[in-house]
Amino acid sequence: MGRKWNNIKYGKAAKDAARSKVLARFGKEIYMAAKNGDPDPALNRNLASVIDRAKVAGVNREIIDRAINKAKGGSDENYDFIRYEGYGPNGSAVIVDTLTDNVNRTVAEVRSAFNKNGGKIGVSGAVAFMFEATALFGFNGNSADEILEGLMEADVDVRDVEEEDGEITVYADQDQFHAVQTALNGMGITEFEAAELTMLPTSTVELDGDALAKFEKLIDVLEDLDDVQQVYHNVELPDEE
Repeated sequence: MGRKWNNIKYGKAAKDAARSKVLARFGKEIYMAAKNGDPDPALNRNLASVIDRAKVAGVNREIIDRAINKAKGGSDENYDFIRYEGYGPNGSAVIVDTLTDNVNRTVAEVRSAFNKNGGKIGVSGAVAFMFEATALFGFNGNSADEILEGLMEADVDVRDVEEEDGEITVYADQDQFHAVQTALNGMGITEFEAAELTMLPTSTVELDGDALAKFEKLIDVLEDLDDVQQVYHNVELPDEE
């Protein structure tokens, strides 16, 4: 997949939370999207986008339907979206997105993870300017030129289309997620290695030795927290064997 994505994602993928945690995170996100809008994805673009991403991640229909039905049933469970920003070893930048029903608990856990692993939690806006909010699609198949031409014919705006080793990566603004996916589906592309809303760093940094070990531990600890949905960073992780 594209270099901008490879540098961040592949090291993280191997360390991603256990399968059950991935399913739980999507279940929570689908529930809140349905609760805060229409439970019909045809009438709720945000919900449709979450479901699309969940399907690519392998979330089955039963879990999706259960989360939607929970919202339909009037559950009083509520989660607030809170974003934390901070610094890892050697000034590396980290963004932590959470959905929480207890802000005090979450901020304490996130702060502790930073403090115990060579980092420091920052104020809002401390590192967000180093990232671009991005809709990203990765898949095998056609040439970048053909994909770009097809997207242009569908009148869909994208930032970039990259091709590397037979893999295509499409980058677009986050509000274009549904439009891009619909256009790609119309071109016969229905299998994705990635279909995500993410925060991509505008530049990356390299760490080694103790700094890299501490950073990887920090990311592992953050991703293990129940309230954490996503962790983004600007460290170029070494290739895994």
